[in-house]
Amino acid sequence: MCKKAWLLGVCLLFGQAHGVFAENAVEVKQAAEQGSPQAQAKLASLYLLGREGFEVNDALAAEWMEKAAKQGLMDAQVVMGAMYDRGLGVTNDRDKATAWYQKAAAQGHSTSLAILGKNDAAQGSVQFNYQAMRLSAARTIPTEYAKKFLINK
Repeated sequence: MCKKAWLLGVCLLFGQAHGVFAENAVEVKQAAEQGSPQAQAKLASLYLLGREGFEVNDALAAEWMEKAAKQGLMDAQVVMGAMYDRGLGVTNDRDKATAWYQKAAAQGHSTSLAILGKNDAAQGSVQFNYQAMRLSAARTIPTEYAKKFLINK
């Protein structure tokens, strides 16, 4: 028991818990095909990261993530914003990226609000480079959120 808890803690700490909580990849794919937004995001993550026997395929990752995002899954909307910002699996399109960030921001997603310059710092006198923040977020969000999708049930 202690050994499993320790291993799980280490996996979570380093974002390597793929397969620990994730259902069987076949079950994930079946649920995604049946329309589950969580399963669609998880399947997209498997393609994005190349895990559980899936080859890295950014186009399929974007396709499945967009299905989840269109169903209102907030974190998938953020990932789609970042994917469009980077041109990762989709054609680079700042307008589409902004539209996805706006959908997530409408649900209260704080990073999306910051990317759009609609957080508290934007209202105050703090000098902040939103363009640099957006570019940085677009580089890190897809991978980090993909790891998060894989550890969540």
